[in-house]
Amino acid sequence: MQRFSGVIPYLATPVLASGEIDEAALSAHCRHLIDQGVHGLTPLGSTGEFAYLDAAQRRRVVEIVTTAAAGRVPVIPCISAAATPGALAQLRACEQLGASGVVVVLETYFPLQPAEVEAYFTTIADQSHLPVIIYTNPSFQRTDLTVELIARLARHPNIVGLKDASGQTGRLLSLINRCGDDLDIFAASAHIAVAVMMIGGRGLFAGPASIVPRPYVELYELCRARRWEAAIALQKRLWAINEVFARYNLAACVKAALALQGHDFGAPIAPQSGVSPAGLAEIEKTLAALAAS
Repeated sequence: MQRFSGVIPYLATPVLASGEIDEAALSAHCRHLIDQGVHGLTPLGSTGEFAYLDAAQRRRVVEIVTTAAAGRVPVIPCISAAATPGALAQLRACEQLGASGVVVVLETYFPLQPAEVEAYFTTIADQSHLPVIIYTNPSFQRTDLTVELIARLARHPNIVGLKDASGQTGRLLSLINRCGDDLDIFAASAHIAVAVMMIGGRGLFAGPASIVPRPYVELYELCRARRWEAAIALQKRLWAINEVFARYNLAACVKAALALQGHDFGAPIAPQSGVSPAGLAEIEKTLAALAAS
């Protein structure tokens, strides 16, 4: 099974007023990110507004990204569903369209028992021809996977990684100690990216890396070189972007920031609204300060 590492940006999704995906904008942005040195691309994450896209739109996004990447970097789409059959349908589409792997998250409506959660991930991994990265995000999942459950899943030959948004480095240390080389750990919280790399992580999945890819690639390279003091200093500067995003809608912020850089991704999908003029000014100021630092 292929393994992954490095900076893997979550991509925004440009949607035209007609409801069609803006192929030109998405393709150009993918090529730009690859030229900036990123190590992979992940469409259909939270940054990509997956929850607001229908099945046809999701499939089209994956098709555009895999075509634009043209094998230069792995494409690892996010699969998210509340029902196992829906997740498997997304998996089949990703396989058919040439994805390199999948990031899998579980949506929940009714509460689930731990055995049901485990069965969701195991069923997907059993039927996948692609490497699977588990994604845990308690803010959206209404629950979280326990260390014990993740350690069991890590034994599956098709489950190769974990993208963890808990922000708890102690939890990650427990997993690294239990799973060893069976599970590659990726940061999903930008404020602990250096800490995750320091304890043995393989990289980070990050929405802001789609806006400022080079600094995130530099951050990863500093960590690889074990230049921890410089890495922490850069992480502190990059955190200003997350502080701004925390005050506004994520997709709206990313699309506004991309527009300021000449990448027109349109408005966030309704019923979400765009960033206010004051918010836009704040994003512009933050990007300018980062560029000058």
